[in-house]
Amino acid sequence: MGFRFEVLKTDPSGARLGRLETPHGVIETPVFMPVGTAASVKGLSQETLESLGVRVLLANTYHLYLRPGHERVRRLGGLHRFMAWPGAILTDSGGFQVFSMAGLRQVSDDGVSFRSHLDGSEHFFTPERAVEVQQGLGSDIAMVLDECVEYPASHERARQAARRTRAWAERSKRAFAERGEPERQMQFAIVQGGVYGDLRRESADELVAMDFPGYAIGGLAVGEPHALTLEMTAEVTARLPGERPRYLMGVGKPEDLLDYVITGVDMMDCVLPTRNGRNGCLFTRAGRLLIKNAAYAEDERPIDGECRCPVCMRYSRAYLRHLYLAGEILAATLNTIHNVYFYLDRMKEIRDAIRSGTVTELRTDLQARLEVGHP
Repeated sequence: MGFRFEVLKTDPSGARLGRLETPHGVIETPVFMPVGTAASVKGLSQETLESLGVRVLLANTYHLYLRPGHERVRRLGGLHRFMAWPGAILTDSGGFQVFSMAGLRQVSDDGVSFRSHLDGSEHFFTPERAVEVQQGLGSDIAMVLDECVEYPASHERARQAARRTRAWAERSKRAFAERGEPERQMQFAIVQGGVYGDLRRESADELVAMDFPGYAIGGLAVGEPHALTLEMTAEVTARLPGERPRYLMGVGKPEDLLDYVITGVDMMDCVLPTRNGRNGCLFTRAGRLLIKNAAYAEDERPIDGECRCPVCMRYSRAYLRHLYLAGEILAATLNTIHNVYFYLDRMKEIRDAIRSGTVTELRTDLQARLEVGHP
C-alpha cells in the first residue's frame, strides 16, 4: 500500500475533511499528531497511544540522528519496528531544532554545521543528508531541510531564509528522486517567509511549481500573535494545491485548533499536551486547570466532567493533585493520557462538525465554554 490523499468534504468556512492512506494505515484529517521526539511520546506506551486512537505521531530527526543513530535504526528494521509502532510516523528534518540552538550552529548555503547538545561533537547537515537520515529511519512522511527564522526578524532576514529553503527543497527533491522509495515514504516541502505575506506567497508558489506530494507551513508559532499566525497560514493555504495534504508545524493550543483547520490545514503537531501534562497543566473544555492548586485538595470531580478518557472515568482531581505533589511518576502518565485524549477528541469533534456542516456552531460553542472560564 502506497500513499493516497483525498479531500472528502470542504466546509464553507474553509475547513477540510480528508483521508490520507499510508503504508502504515489510514489517517483521518484534520489530524493532531502527538510528538514522540526520541521515538517515544513521553510517559506513554505504544499500547496506550493505540488505545487512545493515535494513528500518526511525529519523531525528531535531529535527536534520533544523534542517539541511537539512523544507521542503527535502519539495521534494526526501521523506526516502526524499532519502537514497535504499527501506525504512521512523520519525521521532521531537524531544521527547527538547529534553529533553536543559536549558540551551537552555523548556517550556510551548503547546509548547517552544529554541535551536539549531548557531547559537543561536530556535525554537518545538508539537504541531502537530511533525506538520507530520514530514509534510514524509514518514516512514512519526511520533511525537507529548511531554515526557520526567529520572531521578530527583518524582511531581508526572512527573505534570505526563504530563498535558502527553496534551494534546499530543490536539492532535497533531487536526492529523494535518486534514492528514495515513493511507495514507502512521502516527502513534504516547507513554506517559509516569516510573518511577511509577500514572502509567504512567493515561497508557496515556488515550492508548488516543484510538485511535492505534500506541503508544510513552517516558521510560525514562534512568538508572533495568534492572529498573525492565522493570517500567514491563510496566505499560504490559498496558494497550495487543494488535492495535496497541508501540514502546519508546531501548533497549537487546544482552543486554537479549529482556527487553524478553518484556514485549510489538514495536519498539526505540538508538544503542549505532553509537556503541560508533565507540568501539571490539564486541558478542559472551560480552559486550563493547574492540578497543584489547593482548591483541588478535596475535589472528587474528574478533570473534565464531559471527558470520556480513562483518567476522567476513574480518577478524581484530589487524587491527581496528590500524585503530582508527591512527585509520583504516575502523575505525569495520567496527566499526559488526559491531555492527549483531549486533543484527539477535539479533532474528532472538528471532523464530525465538518461532516455534518456545523463548524460555525461548534466554534460558537467552544468560545462560549472558554468564556465561562471555570474548569
